[in-house]
Amino acid sequence: MPSIIITGANRGLGLEFARQYAADDWRVFACCRKPQGAKELRALEKQHKNLTVHGVDVADHRQIDALAGDMSPEKIDVLINNAGVYHDGAFGQLDYHTWIESFRINTFAAAMMAEAFVAQVGRSEQRLIVAITSLMGSIEDNTSGGSYLYRSSKTALNSVMKSLSVDLKPRGIGALVLHPGWVKTDMGGAGGQITPEESVRGMRSVIERFTLKDTGHFLNYDGRELPW
Repeated sequence: MPSIIITGANRGLGLEFARQYAADDWRVFACCRKPQGAKELRALEKQHKNLTVHGVDVADHRQIDALAGDMSPEKIDVLINNAGVYHDGAFGQLDYHTWIESFRINTFAAAMMAEAFVAQVGRSEQRLIVAITSLMGSIEDNTSGGSYLYRSSKTALNSVMKSLSVDLKPRGIGALVLHPGWVKTDMGGAGGQITPEESVRGMRSVIERFTLKDTGHFLNYDGRELPW
């Protein structure tokens, strides 16, 4: 049975990833900051014996290390760094404390998860680390400005994943950067163009087709290459 660990699994895309992979008989380690309040995720756990919920605040590196220690015997085929926050910020009104928090969750956490779980991923069949990013992190695509906090943290995430793709390739471990599209979630808003189910189904197809030659690529949920 292949296995997957998903951060930010209590809602939106993370919850949909957990739902779809559990339904397809993957071993799912679903992580979120407050499991006691994750009603939908807990309901999934009751439905699927192959899904377990784990409490971890990805902004706290000690918690990540503790989880990795508890899961040291496991083989993780796919690690999905999905947890993220959207903090906006306009020039002249930038909150630098909140900016650091954006980096802590959107960027640092993905690097820390990769470092903490690289051994488990390396022992698996698929050996893939995925980051759910945003086209707003693309420098080339930025023609509207603004959103300093979110944009910069996602650009940094993209850079982290690109470096991981180079550093981990000799170990047979891939790194993939995925844009989920504009999704109808709490973060994406009601104006989103696609549903979480459509987005995750597309990203799962990209993940399923992944080979090591694809490592370090920035792809849309439908597999289309995106500009850095």
